[in-house]
Amino acid sequence: MTDALIELNGITKVLKGQEQPRTILDGVDLTVLRGESVAIVGRSGSGKSTLLSILGLFDRPDQGTYHLVGQDISRLPERRAARLRSSHFGFVFQRFFLLKHLTSAQNVSMALVNGQGWLPRRQRRNRVMEALDQVGIAHLAKNRPAKMSGGEQQRVAIARALVRDPQVLLADEPTGALDTETGTAVIDALMSATTRGCGLVLVTHDRDHAARMGRTMSLVDGVLTERVPV
Repeated sequence: MTDALIELNGITKVLKGQEQPRTILDGVDLTVLRGESVAIVGRSGSGKSTLLSILGLFDRPDQGTYHLVGQDISRLPERRAARLRSSHFGFVFQRFFLLKHLTSAQNVSMALVNGQGWLPRRQRRNRVMEALDQVGIAHLAKNRPAKMSGGEQQRVAIARALVRDPQVLLADEPTGALDTETGTAVIDALMSATTRGCGLVLVTHDRDHAARMGRTMSLVDGVLTERVPV
């Protein structure tokens, strides 16, 4: 079994539909191993979100290859890509995307209903509570979003991403709307997933959070390079 969860080679993405096509990603290479954490940093508009969309199979590259756990998935049809998103990935965004009329536990449970078919009620509840406990908010299982802080809501969103036991966790500016202390707690929750072998890719503007990752990659003018610690 390979230790590489993700292998990108020569990934290129060109934005068309304008007078002059613009290259967003230019020959990007990236490998993410089991249990590894990688930060992607760069200015707004540098292509970070595009790269994350390709990693999460929401978008396709124009050139290059993408291997997921050894399988070439560079040109998958959407139906198969959707199945892989459900079975292999967890997603965390700056916005929480919680359903306001549902409790924390119900919001997390939705990921199982939508992604893993039918599970017996007790098994589903156990997995939901384990995910909430993993991010330190099992005691808020019956609370609705309006009764929680921004940091607590983000941890519900992380629990929702973790409940399916993903192989890869993709996080796009998950602390952007949070204060420093709360943001640190959220990064703690994300990092906890790597101890179980999950790969973590974090897009962030926060240098301190990036520094906590195992590696930091910089995206400039579509080119991805590794930052060497000083």
